[in-house]
Amino acid sequence: MNNDIFPCLWFNNDGKHAADFYVETFGGKITVDTPMVINLDLFGQRFMLLNGGPAFEKNATISFMILCETEEEVEKYWKSLTEGGIVLMELGEYPWSKKYGWVRDRFGVTWQVYLGEKQGEQKIIPTLMFIHHNNGKAMEAMEFYTNIFPNSKIGSVLTYGVGVGNETQEVPENVQHAHFVIDNYDFFCMDNSYDHQFDFSEGISIVVMTDNQEETDHLWNSLTSDGGEESQCGWLKDKYGVSWQITPKRLLELMNSFDGTDRSQKVFQAMMTMKKIVIADLEKAYNS
Repeated sequence: MNNDIFPCLWFNNDGKHAADFYVETFGGKITVDTPMVINLDLFGQRFMLLNGGPAFEKNATISFMILCETEEEVEKYWKSLTEGGIVLMELGEYPWSKKYGWVRDRFGVTWQVYLGEKQGEQKIIPTLMFIHHNNGKAMEAMEFYTNIFPNSKIGSVLTYGVGVGNETQEVPENVQHAHFVIDNYDFFCMDNSYDHQFDFSEGISIVVMTDNQEETDHLWNSLTSDGGEESQCGWLKDKYGVSWQITPKRLLELMNSFDGTDRSQKVFQAMMTMKKIVIADLEKAYNS
């Protein structure tokens, strides 16, 4: 499992309440606690909660599947996550799991609670749902991502024609459920033809911490290729609309170097003017 890749969840200033809720629900811990950024450790996995204000909302295009080993574990998480939340699929037996349910919790994060075997060390798997103009592109997207990142592969793929989906609504060749890995971090994905009133947004993004400028440039250029969009401060959208943050580790080192001067503030101000993060320019600001 690679903790240099992790999800970032956008909150309208209620991130600390959400963090406390997730720690209580899953038994994790808060590792970074600032007014804007909160980092969590849940089952050894890193999550970032960002108090960014009302600009973006989370939705089910990126949900989180919890792989549970016992029915008791399923019941425990389901009880907590449904309190004040909205049930999207009732907890029960389905062809793909003896016990499964889908819920939007009180903070707007969607979870799939699943009784089944883990794929590896990772217990919580981000799940991408390709809808609207992206419906039917899940396989293409997996190939796109696995060609960009090292240590990547496409795992099991179940199409609607082979699986047990709603065959009257879904295209048989489309992906009902698939597993892929980018740089030793697991994802699931699916196609869906329902006319949802949302799509991929900055409400949930994927953070990638990079070791150097070469890696930063490669990921930035690759993910923005063929119709992707650059944004500010290391944020971008790929051609499917999935939001990414490509963040050099050196940025955090410089911003967290509290040496009694205003150097970290200079680094922050320099970062705010950038689209892609340029480490040399951060160093220049730090040493100015």
